[in-house]
Formats: sequence, structure tokens, C-alpha cells
Amino acid sequence: MPRGKRLIVPNCPHHIVQRGHDRKAVFICDDDFKNYLTTLEETKKELDVAIYAYCLMT
Repeated sequence: MPRGKRLIVPNCPHHIVQRGHDRKAVFICDDDFKNYLTTLEETKKELDVAIYAYCLMT
């Protein structure tokens, strides 16, 4: 499988990790966290997927 491609297995949980470039912070202020969670909630509904757990780290 080419690098950067994700294997999608229907009806199976997936573990997804997102990092900043060069391990730089993704979230700088509280609004960054809030905006990310809002986008996550909207996308979850749009795609009709379940999110069982998440962890937002600086």
C-alpha cells in the first residue's frame, strides 16, 4: 500500500493520529481546541460515524 494511504475496513474501529508538522503544536489557544471539536462533531454527523474516544493534546 502506498505511503499516506489508509486501509479502510468497513464496520471495524480505526485508530487515527494527527500531529503537527515537525511535532509542532496543533492547538495554541482554547479557541483552537473548540474549533477542532466543532469541526469533528460536524464531520462525524455528516459521515455518520461513531467516535468512541479522543484525546486532544497540545
